[in-house]
Amino acid sequence: MGFGAGAHRYILQLTHAYRSGCLGSTLAVMKKSSKFLPVIGWSMWFSEYLFLERNWAKDESTIKSGLLRLKDYPQPFWLALFVEGTRFTQAKLLAAQEYATASGLPVPRNVLIPRTKGFVSAVSHMRSFVPAVYDVTVAIPKTQPPPTMLRLFKGQPSAVHVHIKRHLMKELPETDDAAAQWCRDVFVAKDALLDKHKVDDTFGEGEFQDTGRPIKSLLVVISWACLLISGALKFLQWSSLLSSWKGISFTAIGLAIVTVLMHTLIKFSQSERSTPAKVAPAKPKNGGESSEPGRHKHH
Repeated sequence: MGFGAGAHRYILQLTHAYRSGCLGSTLAVMKKSSKFLPVIGWSMWFSEYLFLERNWAKDESTIKSGLLRLKDYPQPFWLALFVEGTRFTQAKLLAAQEYATASGLPVPRNVLIPRTKGFVSAVSHMRSFVPAVYDVTVAIPKTQPPPTMLRLFKGQPSAVHVHIKRHLMKELPETDDAAAQWCRDVFVAKDALLDKHKVDDTFGEGEFQDTGRPIKSLLVVISWACLLISGALKFLQWSSLLSSWKGISFTAIGLAIVTVLMHTLIKFSQSERSTPAKVAPAKPKNGGESSEPGRHKHH
C-alpha cells in the first residue's frame, strides 16, 4: 500500500507500476467521477478500483467492503491512496495554510493537509494481510517539463524524481488517533523533503535507481499494435469502407469521436487543478529521516 502527493499522479502511478513489473495488480482509491473519463477511467472501472463520492457517510462502507475484498486478491498488489483527497492547486494550498494557521497545525508549503479517515480505515482493515506502507513523494526537476497527456500522445519524454520510503505495517500505531497523527507527521516530513528538492533539485544522497523499461511489456505492446493494425487493414479491405460516401462518413464520425475523447483527456490533464504552486521554500531544518529511503528517476 502506498500514498503520495503531486500533480499528474495517475500517469506517474501507472508508469512506476509498469516499470516495477506489477501494472496488472495495481489499484487505487479514486473519486467516483474519474471512472467516466475516456479510456483511462474505463480501465480503472474494469480493474476494480475503489471509487468514492467524498462523503464519508457514503464512502465508509464502500472502503470497508473494497479493502476486505482485497484480502483474497490472487496476487501481490499495490493500492495507491491519495490521502489529500484532491489534486494539488495553488488555491487549495492557500486554503490549507489558512486552516493550519487557525488550527495551530504545522503550516504546509508544498503539500495539502491529509484527510486521514480513509488512511486510518485502510490501515485498520488491511493490517493483517498487507506487509508495508510505501510513502511516495514525486518532484519534477527544474529543467524538465511536467508529464501531461499531451506530451504522452506526442511521444515526448519527461523526467521525474520519485522518493520512496518503506514503513512496515506492524510498526504503525494500533489506535485510530495515533495512526492519523502518524499520517500527518509523514506529510510534515514530506513537506520538508520537497523544500530540499526545490533547493538542490534532488532528494539528497542515498540509494538512487534509474528505472529502465521492461522488455516483456514492450514486446506485448508491439505485438498488440501489429495485431490491431493488421486487423484494421484487413477490415477496411474486406468491407470496402472507404469506397462509398456512406463508408467515408462512418469513418469520419469514428475519427471525430476519437478526437473528442483525446481532447477531453488532454483538457483534464492541463486543467488549473494540476498547476503546481509556487511557494518559497522554508529554511532547512536539522533532523534525520526514518530508515529505508529509495530514490528513482523515471524517463
